[in-house]
Amino acid sequence: MVATNTPHSTLSVNWSRLLSPEPDGGLMVLPKDSIQFSSALVFTRLLEFDSTNVSTTAAEPPGKPYPPYSLAEFSWNNITDSLDPATLSATFQGHPTRDLTRAFANGSLAFRVQAFSRSGRPAQPPRLLHTADTCQLEVALAGASPQGNRSLFGLEIATFGQGPDCPSMQEQHSIDDEYAPAVFQLDQLLWGSLLPGFVQWRPVAYSQKQGGRESALPCQASPLHSALAYPLPQSPIVRAFFGPQNNFCAFNLTFGASTGPGYWDQHYLSWSMLMGVGPPPMDALSPLVLGIMAVALGAPGLILLGGGLVLLLHHKQYSEYQSIN
Repeated sequence: MVATNTPHSTLSVNWSRLLSPEPDGGLMVLPKDSIQFSSALVFTRLLEFDSTNVSTTAAEPPGKPYPPYSLAEFSWNNITDSLDPATLSATFQGHPTRDLTRAFANGSLAFRVQAFSRSGRPAQPPRLLHTADTCQLEVALAGASPQGNRSLFGLEIATFGQGPDCPSMQEQHSIDDEYAPAVFQLDQLLWGSLLPGFVQWRPVAYSQKQGGRESALPCQASPLHSALAYPLPQSPIVRAFFGPQNNFCAFNLTFGASTGPGYWDQHYLSWSMLMGVGPPPMDALSPLVLGIMAVALGAPGLILLGGGLVLLLHHKQYSEYQSIN
């Protein structure tokens, strides 16, 4: 993610350097002094856990871990085949280069990236509010054979801050669940800089292509931590633009629980997030919720008003009574 202060900035690609073992400087945004914000998200590993031995603590793995899949060892399709100028989207679809267990013989892991020309919401849940300064990333695991009968899957995500510190992770809560039924939380990853950057997502994934309440899976994020304790796969793209980086921070997302719907239902899992620059889009209360609140708050007032009128008329009726001598 790179944001500049001019519409005339250009992306410069040195292909020979980018594809070499030392890709430093292979990617540049010019002029360099126009850059106001830059960071990256690196999806490093696809995780899998045994849901029959589940931990309820966010800081611990959600169950006994199976051997993870390193996404640095995946083979990816030619993006030209999926590039769609009409929807401003493209899909990266891949599978392990060495699939010894043939877990991905009929499966794949896909990353669909979509940009937007104006504000709005997607048709599919969780329908995050987007603007022209954001893009959406949807991750879908389909058809892969799990290593256990009731496996939970997750993603390891690495990033780095604008300085030595990690970005901050925040939770926002709302009473409105019109766009994502039964989900009242919004998670955010925030970078503080001259022009802030953000990533936001609803803590929900789906076990069916047509996501809905019946196929919703809980999404749990681990605390953000420094990745100095163990090596992360080096991304040539990140190194080409930022140079060697050692201040990576990482966190895990896990999808599903030991009970309820899961990947095992249809061998399908999807999750989406929004990333961009500037102030994050904020959801206002929907007309439906405002209407319910108006009825809920207005009904007692109407009852009090009606009761007062009845008492007033009742009192007036007896006050006009003429006694008979």
